[in-house]
Amino acid sequence: MIRTRFAPSPNGQLHLGHAYAAVIAHDLARARGGAFQLRIEDIDGARSREDFVDDILADLTWLGLSWDGPVIRQSAHLTRFAEAGERLKAMGLLYPCACTRAEIAAAIAEHGAVLGPDGPIYPGTCRHREVSPEGAAWRLDIARAVALTGQLEWTDEVAGPQIATPQMFGDVVLLRKDLPASYHLAATLDDAADGITLVTRGMDLFAASHIHRLLQALLDLPVPVWHHHPLLVEPDGRKLAKRRGSPALADRRAAGEDGPALAEMLRAGRLPEGLAVSDYSGVPVGARNR
Repeated sequence: MIRTRFAPSPNGQLHLGHAYAAVIAHDLARARGGAFQLRIEDIDGARSREDFVDDILADLTWLGLSWDGPVIRQSAHLTRFAEAGERLKAMGLLYPCACTRAEIAAAIAEHGAVLGPDGPIYPGTCRHREVSPEGAAWRLDIARAVALTGQLEWTDEVAGPQIATPQMFGDVVLLRKDLPASYHLAATLDDAADGITLVTRGMDLFAASHIHRLLQALLDLPVPVWHHHPLLVEPDGRKLAKRRGSPALADRRAAGEDGPALAEMLRAGRLPEGLAVSDYSGVPVGARNR
């Protein structure tokens, strides 16, 4: 049975971009007779707030979306992140990194930047030096990991079959200094534990799936199918974002707007003025020839 999920972080109020993602995950499950789960990714204790969780539940209900089973809390499963980290350490695939952002920037400036999906790739400063694990982040030795797994494949419902190329990220952090796990490790472990068979998310996270496929192979996890959908974007092509104050669903709800009608508009691609749906390459529809 197909199983999808919507997994917001309660560090701000949901906006139309979240509504669009939730509708897609919900509808794909319902159309195929599957289950739709709600997972609250609340391991960032400094930023997660319970009132935002309440708003998330209210917003989804207002949109006319229902989830199956109890709401899953990421913070209830911290042991799985630690256990996976210890397993990867025992395999010789993680190393401690004590570099500050300033030190990484200086090393990149000295040796030249190699760009990855998230910007300049970490130059491996701590890979071959003695670093105290106390208070350090733990990075994945990507070369060793890829040599261990060999070539991997994964499938996106929209883009088709993919050859995994996690090397483009360099040695990513899996265990952070300030949080129990990075997004890469936490999302991969949670999706496996929750039985997610179709991972739906915005195409801005398409490249991350290359890393996630590698982690699945290293940790003997099931491999889902992915569905990376377009994003709602502003006229300049930027996606909607909490940090830039994109209008909240809670405000629309409080103003008496019809939630199910809004969900139907999103399904039909009828958007408020000033917004567009990006095409799969990330370029707003109709913007290529401007």
